[in-house]
Amino acid sequence: MTRLLLVEDNEMNRDMLSRRLRRRGFEVLIAADGEEGVSMAAAEKPDLVLMDMSLPILDGWEATRRLRATPGTERIPVIGLTAHAMATDRDKCLEAGCDDYDTKPVELGRLLEKIERLLGIGAA
Repeated sequence: MTRLLLVEDNEMNRDMLSRRLRRRGFEVLIAADGEEGVSMAAAEKPDLVLMDMSLPILDGWEATRRLRATPGTERIPVIGLTAHAMATDRDKCLEAGCDDYDTKPVELGRLLEKIERLLGIGAA
């Protein structure tokens, strides 16, 4: 089963997105802040990380930079999630090391396409 790590501080967003992804056949691990996300990624080695960029303790940009700088997590695909839809926000996510970017509220079909493309899998 494909394992995703969802790093999201908003409880309602975590609950909604994790339930929808589980219904699509993914195992979903959850972290509530960037520091916890980096630790969980190192310990659990998920197949992909969904990283909210506006997080407490350690924001998503720095958390992604740390994942990229750490042996064992440096190649885990990361999709940055943000409510900001400006081109500069996309660029900022990619510069931090995200492999792709998506806006909130999440449109599940679009996000699934990105997950599948990064993991090289068919419909989950």
